[in-house]
Amino acid sequence: MEYPKSVQRLIAEFAKLPGVGKKSAERFALHLLKGDRGEADALSRAAAGLHPGVGTCGTCGNVDEGDPCRICTDQKRDAALLCVVEDVRDLYAIEAMGRFAGRYHVLGGAISPLDGVGPENLRIKELVDRVKTGGVREVVLATSSSVAGDATCLYIEKVLEGTGVELTRIAFGLPVGSGIEHADPNTLAKALEGRRRVR
Repeated sequence: MEYPKSVQRLIAEFAKLPGVGKKSAERFALHLLKGDRGEADALSRAAAGLHPGVGTCGTCGNVDEGDPCRICTDQKRDAALLCVVEDVRDLYAIEAMGRFAGRYHVLGGAISPLDGVGPENLRIKELVDRVKTGGVREVVLATSSSVAGDATCLYIEKVLEGTGVELTRIAFGLPVGSGIEHADPNTLAKALEGRRRVR
């Protein structure tokens, strides 16, 4: 026996979301069915209002309700300090710390030839244009510690060579509160490479 057609359609839509399998999609749909109708209506209104209300910032690639976004128009931020991230989720993770006072540039991914992603598929040209128009003192490369993240950093280093901008990369290493004996060799190597002077 199968679920009613409307429930099957909802399960199929949930299953299209990244990281959601058929079983999770089924749980979500049944939760909405069992719950208060107001909950399903609120979800429906939020989903329907997503595309008309939110877009991509033409300057940095962030998602916001305005273009340029709130970060790009915030006069309290240091426009000369530019943090380059792969994805909007990375931007919001850094923002959650409340310690970065510069602006951002979202690439939209990382260079990965095996996945068919080259520099031309990312917002690297836009980054070079932002740097060349002047006003950027430092570019902080905050890409992931992966083969694709490292390849992206190397490519950006090459294309920004000769622009006079300072290039830095975030340090990788041991999480706070973790013991060295629990670290894998790659994490430990990154921690040693990212060491800094204490005096």
